[in-house]
Formats: sequence, C-alpha cells, structure tokens
Amino acid sequence: MIGSTDDARITPALWGMASILTIGGFLSMFTSTVVNVALGTIAAGFRASLGTAQWIATGYLLALAAMVPVSGWASRRFGATRLWLVCVGLFASLSALCSTATSIETLIVFRVLQGAAGGLLVPAGQILFAMTAGPKRLGRMMAVLSIPIYLAPVLGTLCGSVLTERFGVPWLFLVNVPLSVLSLLLGLKWLPRESPADPQPLDRRGVLLTVTGLPLLVYGFAEAAPIAAVAGAILLVVFAVGALRSPAPLLDLRLFCDRVFSSAAAVIFGMGVALFGSMIVLPLYYLDVRHESLVATGFLTAPLGLGTVLALPLAGRLTDRIVGARVIFAGLIVTIIGTVPLALLTGADDYWWLSAVQFVRGTGIGLTTTPALATGLRSVAKARISHAMPLFAMLQRIGGSFGTSILTAIVSARLAAAPGTAAAVAGAHWWIAGITAIVLIPSWLLVRAESSTVD
Repeated sequence: MIGSTDDARITPALWGMASILTIGGFLSMFTSTVVNVALGTIAAGFRASLGTAQWIATGYLLALAAMVPVSGWASRRFGATRLWLVCVGLFASLSALCSTATSIETLIVFRVLQGAAGGLLVPAGQILFAMTAGPKRLGRMMAVLSIPIYLAPVLGTLCGSVLTERFGVPWLFLVNVPLSVLSLLLGLKWLPRESPADPQPLDRRGVLLTVTGLPLLVYGFAEAAPIAAVAGAILLVVFAVGALRSPAPLLDLRLFCDRVFSSAAAVIFGMGVALFGSMIVLPLYYLDVRHESLVATGFLTAPLGLGTVLALPLAGRLTDRIVGARVIFAGLIVTIIGTVPLALLTGADDYWWLSAVQFVRGTGIGLTTTPALATGLRSVAKARISHAMPLFAMLQRIGGSFGTSILTAIVSARLAAAPGTAAAVAGAHWWIAGITAIVLIPSWLLVRAESSTVD
C-alpha cells in the first residue's frame, strides 16, 4: 500500500513509485540534450545543412511544449497511469525508429513524434505522483521528481559527446530503449491503477489554440522570431479569454484567483527566465574565452546541476516541515549570492573557485523552483491538480524560452563588440542576478499569502 494522502510518512511503495516515474522523466529531459552536441555530425552524415539538422532538436522541443496543455485532459480521460505507460512504450519505439532513420527528414519526423510522447509523459507522471503523495509529503516527493530536470542536461551533454565519438550517432537514440523498457515493465507491475475521472468533453478550440500558440511563442522567443512570438501570444490570449468563459475549459485558469497559486506561478515563470536563460551564458565563457573543448565545458559546468540535485532533498524536507514560501525566499538569496561572482568574471579565474560558485548557485536554485511547485500545488484541490500541473509546466517553458531569447541577444551583442572577452559574458550575469532579484517580489507575496492561509 502506498498509504493515505494525509499521511506524512513516505512508505517503501511510494519510494518505488517515485523511482519508476523518475526514470520516465529523466528519459524525456535527457534525450532533449543528448542529441544537441552531435547536430554537426548528424548533418554531415546525412549531407544536410546544419540549419536543417537543427530541427532534430527544435522539432522535439516544440512538440514537447505542444503536448503539455493536453496532458491534463488526457490524464483525466484515460487515467494518469495508463497515459504514462502508453507514452513510455511509444517513447521506446520512437527512439528505436530514430536510430534507423535513413534520411534527415525521416529523423526529424520521428523526433517530433518522440517529443509529443515526451510532452505527455512528464506531466502525466507528475500529476499521478502529486495526487498520490498528498500535501504532507508533496515537498519531498516533488523534489525527487525534479532531479531529472536538473541532472539530465548535465549527463546529456557529457553522454552525447562520448556516444558520438565512441559508438556513433544511432546510439544517441538507442541508449533510451533499455531504460524505457525497464521503466515500462516496472510501471506495469507497480504503478497504481487509478480510475479515470468523469471526463468532460474535450475543449477542441482550446486544444487548437494551445498546441499552436505555445510552440509558436516558445519558438519565437528561442529563435528571435518576433512574428512567431506575437502570433503565439495572441493565440494564447484568445485561449485564456475563452477558458475563463467556458464551463469545461482545457485548463482551468480560475486557479490564478488563488493568491498562493498565482504567486507560486510567478516565481516559477521568473525562475524559468533566470535559470534556463543562464544555461547558455557560462558555457560560452569556457568555450570562447578559455577555449576549452565541449566535453571539458560539460564537466566544468556540471557543479551547477550537482548543487541543485544535492539541494533538492533538503528543499523537500524543509518545504514539508516549515512554510515553503520562506524556503523559496532563502533560495533566491542564495541564488543571487552565487550569481554575483559570475558577473565579475575575468579571463584567469581559478576553475575550482568557479566550480564552488556554481555549486552555491545551484544550491539556491534547488531551494527555489521545486518548493514553488509544491507550495502552489498544496493550494489546489486534488481534482484540479491535472489543471495546475500543465499550467506550471507551460509557465516554466515560456519563461525559459523568454530568458533564452533575452540572454542570447545580450551575450551575442557583447561578444560581437568584444570577441573572446570575459567581460562580455560577465555582463550578462548582471542581468541574470537582476532577474533573480525581481523574483523576490512574487516570492515575498507568496510568503504573505501562505502565512495568511496557515494562520
């Protein structure tokens, strides 16, 4: 038995469930980065341009984003466990198909389909876990599920380089198959079989608007394509207006009327801007300023992910034991402390010092993002978690693409003006520190909102 959702104890069955769902979440995030380092090799192998090969990565990410809004309805309609199992099976099959692709066009199609499966896989697992864990265990359990989000990009970059050099491009995709099969077999045996909720009719208009609007917005920000970004924003605004009027919307936007939920959502969006945008900045320092190899850069930037992963268990325990909003506020302060030294970079900083700074910054991130997710979900009734989780995921993705767009423009302009200088990269970190400082505002509002709820 997993135990009552009102129980604060974490049973062995719940730990087992967490392990199974974590494997699935890891796969979706891992494969989004493992291919990126080999795009040049893939393009050369298929005699295609790098711009065409880029769609192997871009198509996957856009499909991933497109399916997130649908994941809540699909979980309610078919049951989160059943949806998760089907998506894991599809993910394994499509990974194998990617390894057998004979043309760049075929590979892109398989990757888009793989992204669609991954876009349903992660939210389905999170929804299932949030409903099973209950409010008294939510902080610790969501911390476990967050580990793939921060660990997979680090391992993906390192493994992508090694697999390409030692085994060849097909193994970038085949590596997913045994883990997918393992998680599928374990899931079939151990995951709880919940009954699907009484399904409301599918909001087809909402689906059309979100599965086109969200990818357009993400693509427009990430690729600096203003027309796509504006079109995506307009479609999402039209969706929001219709959802607020609909008795059975695809996503229940009335959740934002709750102060705790809306403040947590603002923190998640803001940290998406600061976190995912910053991931492109420091690697440029090692690559363009210190002239390190791609593999060495992967190792040198790993302390950020390590600090985050190691901080997650502490963040989960603190969130369950004390008011989660205070953990978030403290995490933001630690994140800023770990960012300011990076804004003072020179061309000769000791690598051990930079690793320590990144570790501190990663610790702050670990104390911020997952507690915000857990705190926001605690304010939501169990029946509405399938609405809340996709909303949080959408905000994080939009924030990440927005941050990537802003910081890419900033650091590109600085590097163009002063190629190969540490000052160009350092200046971008002042922007990151400033964005993180702005997130202190909704974080403080969350402290006040959660305190008033507890009182």
